Amino acid sequence: MTITHEHPTEVLNLIGPDVCAVLIQDVRKDWPELTDDMGRRGVSQMVAFLATSATSATTDDPLTPSLRVDLFWHRFLKRTVPYLAFSRALGVDCIHHIPDDSEGGVDPEAGWTAMRTTTAAITAAGFTVDAEFWPGTGAADCSQCHAGCTDSPVNK
Repeated sequence: MTITHEHPTEVLNLIGPDVCAVLIQDVRKDWPELTDDMGRRGVSQMVAFLATSATSATTDDPLTPSLRVDLFWHRFLKRTVPYLAFSRALGVDCIHHIPDDSEGGVDPEAGWTAMRTTTAAITAAGFTVDAEFWPGTGAADCSQCHAGCTDSPVNK
């Protein structure tokens, strides 16, 4: 069953406080100085990215998370039951994580373009972009287009 969300707050509420707390605890394993406030903001930015990636009609270009957002996404992927429930609530079977394992090095211009495209799409979807999670440096080496069919243009 597809659930239609008319406001970003509805999408943010798809991850309850218990799952949010677990994700923050999981991310702290890699980011020990993460505060509860930053953790909640990180979950919020991850949700905004994933919801935009799964449902975006504003761009056909690949969307890519920032390194910080990707850290939260990796931890959410390991929690398969709530992750799949979240994906399905957005109307997709699964929001796939598609790493780019190609060799050849980093293309900084492609990375900047992907980050600008992603933050513009998140804003167009009605979400707020938190600059501390989208610092303009370092795109992750994976992406998710609305159809789940693309690799990130940026390698680490």
